[in-house]
Amino acid sequence: MLLSIMRRHAKSWLIKLLIAIIAVVFVFYFGYSFTAKQVTKIAYVNGEIISGLEYQKAYWDLRESLQKKYKDLWNENFVKLFDLKNRALQGLIDRKLISQEAKRLGLDVTEEEVQQAIINYQPFQTNGTFDMSRYKGLLAQNRLEADAFEADMARRLLDSKLQQFLFGFLALTEKELVDFYTYSNEKVKVSYVTFQPESFKHTVSIDPAKMKDYFEENKEGFRIPEKIRLAYIEIDPANFNKQIGVKEEQVKDYYEYHIDSFSEPKKVKARHILFRLDPDAVEEKEKEVRTRAREVLEKAREGEDFAELAKEYSEGPTKENGGDLGYFSPGQMDKSFDEAVFSLKKGEISEPVRTRFGYHIILAEDLKEAFTRSLEDVHREIEDTLRGIAGGELAHERGLILLDQMPYDIDLAEYAKEHELEAKQTEPFSVNESIPGIDDNQKLRQSLFALKGKETSDLIELGGKFYIFQVSDRKDSSLPELDEVTEEVKDAFVAFMAAEQAKAKANEFLNEIKQGKAWDQAAEEMHVDPQMSEFFRRLDPIAEIGATPQLMEMVFSLNKDRVYPEDIYENEKGVFVFRWEDHQDIDAAKYEEEKEQYRLSLMRVKQGRAYENWLNNLRKNAEIEIVTPVSDDKP
Repeated sequence: MLLSIMRRHAKSWLIKLLIAIIAVVFVFYFGYSFTAKQVTKIAYVNGEIISGLEYQKAYWDLRESLQKKYKDLWNENFVKLFDLKNRALQGLIDRKLISQEAKRLGLDVTEEEVQQAIINYQPFQTNGTFDMSRYKGLLAQNRLEADAFEADMARRLLDSKLQQFLFGFLALTEKELVDFYTYSNEKVKVSYVTFQPESFKHTVSIDPAKMKDYFEENKEGFRIPEKIRLAYIEIDPANFNKQIGVKEEQVKDYYEYHIDSFSEPKKVKARHILFRLDPDAVEEKEKEVRTRAREVLEKAREGEDFAELAKEYSEGPTKENGGDLGYFSPGQMDKSFDEAVFSLKKGEISEPVRTRFGYHIILAEDLKEAFTRSLEDVHREIEDTLRGIAGGELAHERGLILLDQMPYDIDLAEYAKEHELEAKQTEPFSVNESIPGIDDNQKLRQSLFALKGKETSDLIELGGKFYIFQVSDRKDSSLPELDEVTEEVKDAFVAFMAAEQAKAKANEFLNEIKQGKAWDQAAEEMHVDPQMSEFFRRLDPIAEIGATPQLMEMVFSLNKDRVYPEDIYENEKGVFVFRWEDHQDIDAAKYEEEKEQYRLSLMRVKQGRAYENWLNNLRKNAEIEIVTPVSDDKP
């Protein structure tokens, strides 16, 4: 309205005077604000100022990067959740420290170096040559000013020079490399017995006084989490179907443009018999397995039922269903398997084929040649697709209009009713529980729990539908009384007491074998069944037990002179007592093959630690004064 009046009377002396007054107000108000931000002192780092303007840019850059990551789930409460203001300030302080140290060391970056780096930057090149229009276009697309980008490039180059300087003093000895490789690849084998708490539960008698004491000591573990109830408007694209007409021309255009999606590749239906063989198996073992495969192949070619042979001889997961692999197209199987099966005619059986799993005998039961489904066959499917696309667009547009017209601080249920819609309500749920009736995820729940008051979410797409959410009720986290969680406490108390009994038995077992009782005898007397692992590395889980640093430290500290650990080991799968069985050193030939790969990995680890230690040292010795603390009420 105001702009229309001004345009109609643009030549009026009154409008000119009004514009002049607005200009003066703009200069004084916004000019002062801009200058104020420029001179605001946020902090001093060794006497060097971090200005308000610097902080503002760092804060908004960090904020924008997180907004891109979370997209529609973002809301203002994430600022506090991620502590963005302090993170932005700490990043600036580190940048100042790094820059100051680089100057002290005489390191600098010239304009020519920055220009050359930008010219050589592949995204800015067309056919291997720097393209100015592409450079400007990509910066504009990412909302970057050339000066800011070039300053950032200069910082990266300076960081690179600084790291080269720091890492130039790092050396990697052959012993360090061998130790690192050995640590990663040596293997041990252990025996173990398991005491399952579950088997002790029936012996636990519940003493109400002890259970109450247990509850009081572990009350925090029974805390009732914060819960919210959501009001939400659901906009389903399917509700717009009646408004959508699909023209024949649209169907034809879609078919022609997406013809590849209606093309079916060649397919084969096959069975196979697998004879397992380790990829690193010695020649003698390989020959033995190949011979076995040939013997079964002869039986198949003499007419014996292939499916029955697979059930009898196969060592693969499809053994029980006669080696049936169903229909599959090229590229879905191991390369050598793929090549063999697609060279067969219907009913043919292959020669033994070697893959990383072993040797296979393959029967091609049926073949389907590649073909393209006709427009007539897929006409209804395309109509439904086009209707779905159009419905999605209409639903999205409807959701955006609802958001745009929504007054601030309004009750969502009332707003929905005004627009002849229904605001649905969820049952209460915690941040770690799925939203009842909604196809959700953890990030969405975090975003919704961060909503305050009558704040609503942005338009969110879930499972093909669009939603606007508002927290309609919130119940804060609280500590319960015992009678509120009696059954839960009872179950936990029984589990705790059973675990204590299992640990007591495991400790009794460990003490007995340390005192000389035979492993098998002690196991038999305590009714536990000893198991033996395969050889495993530190990074490999032990079957049925798992892998944790504590576990690996325990078993890899054992040897032939100390076959039993000092303590039992406990995790969610049970209580274990281990015995050392054997050790397997690294393969010298394999070490020579892989040493350069490990050298790079170890050097990266050393460089990362050296850089972090260096930066921590700078922080520790710096004089840092926060002049204007960053707060939650302003960026």
